Amino acid sequence: MEFISPELLAYCEAHTTEEDTLLKKITRETQAKVLMPRMLSGHLQGKFLELLVKMLNPKVILEIGTYTGYSGICLARGLSKSGKLITLDINDELETMVRGFFEESGLAKQIDYRLGNARDLIPSLDGPFDLVFIDADKFYYAEYFDLVIEKLSPGGIILADNVLWSGKILTQPGQKIDKDTQALLDFNRKIQEDPRVENILLPIRDGLLMARKHHER
Repeated sequence: MEFISPELLAYCEAHTTEEDTLLKKITRETQAKVLMPRMLSGHLQGKFLELLVKMLNPKVILEIGTYTGYSGICLARGLSKSGKLITLDINDELETMVRGFFEESGLAKQIDYRLGNARDLIPSLDGPFDLVFIDADKFYYAEYFDLVIEKLSPGGIILADNVLWSGKILTQPGQKIDKDTQALLDFNRKIQEDPRVENILLPIRDGLLMARKHHER
């Protein structure tokens, strides 16, 4: 998932505002208790999300894929007092842990944590959203995008995580491609070709695609 040397990564982290006790605790407990801990956003991406929210000052953020709450807390920390984060996840087995982290963060009143299938939940949400962070089932990335783009404010941002997929998106002719890799290849091309947005693919962590919705003219 990392595309730079461990030494360069350590240098970047050493020059990024340090994780506090809660974020370190979430990382530690996720690694100890939860399957696939590599799904955690982590230090660099978490601080990037927090600073981005502080710069954009969104009123409403939608997160698709809560996991253990690390990225949600980072997003919520960037909000103003009147801002709100709606975060969706399908795994109810993590609910007690995640709600505990949200309470510990002191931001639970600004976090609307909902359990269920995002493809069912998103149509029931009114919007508009100023920022959407997609970090869930890769197979449905394109569908998530289609569900949120019309609910996104003009000038709003969609972020999609893991779009480099540990480098597996660099395929060779004749190579057999698994369904998640193909879904991400299709998604990345879809965003590149969508006239409603301007976009950049950042090699942060496992690839972070940022798309900004054009203002209507």
